[in-house]
Amino acid sequence: MSEADDRSMLRMAAELIGGRRSVRAFRSTPVDKATITSILELASRAPSGTNTQPWKVTVVTGDMQRRVIDALVAAFNDPEASTKYHEEYPYYPRQWQSPYIERRRKVGWDLYSLLGIAKGDKARMQVQHRRNVEFFGAPVTLFFTIDRIMEKGSWLDYGMFLQNVMLAARAHGLETCPQAAINEYHSILRELLQWPDNEAMVCSMSLGYEDTDAIVSQLVTERTPVEEFTRFFD
Repeated sequence: MSEADDRSMLRMAAELIGGRRSVRAFRSTPVDKATITSILELASRAPSGTNTQPWKVTVVTGDMQRRVIDALVAAFNDPEASTKYHEEYPYYPRQWQSPYIERRRKVGWDLYSLLGIAKGDKARMQVQHRRNVEFFGAPVTLFFTIDRIMEKGSWLDYGMFLQNVMLAARAHGLETCPQAAINEYHSILRELLQWPDNEAMVCSMSLGYEDTDAIVSQLVTERTPVEEFTRFFD
């Protein structure tokens, strides 16, 4: 491979990885099955311990996606939701501490500030939060599950698969938003999508063409400098 080829591959990788964002506004333009299949085929090249390939994917579009959204919105609006629905596994720490709590708060307020939502405006915050269960208008929702017998190593493998999905989507001109906010409604999804009891929900992901005209599309989250999370030893 020539030096020019090396530079071209580096630029491509930098664009795919460096340009990836969690997109929160999509156009309604459909995504065909062949494209979705191509994305998942590429993503399946992710490594996994002894090639176990623990990922299981449910692709939802059209009428079924509408049914899912209606059910999730009804659950979201239920005043007793906090007592009815619970995450299948703890995604976030039970007790927040620095620097994670500051990062969490900053991205939240960066989003609300961009949308003109003031502190204390719980009604508008609730509306924005509900966009999660509407999948931000994306025409495709991917749901990821894993066999309950699999241990932490397979969940680490799953993360690499999910990253591949997001990068492969970008290579096809699409964007994504991985979502853990849906996890508390896993019982609703299990019934609608007929997941067997031996499968646990990992997360969902919105997939589609970004609505670049939406204000929320201007959000770019910060990343900590390499020097702050890396130690070098010579």
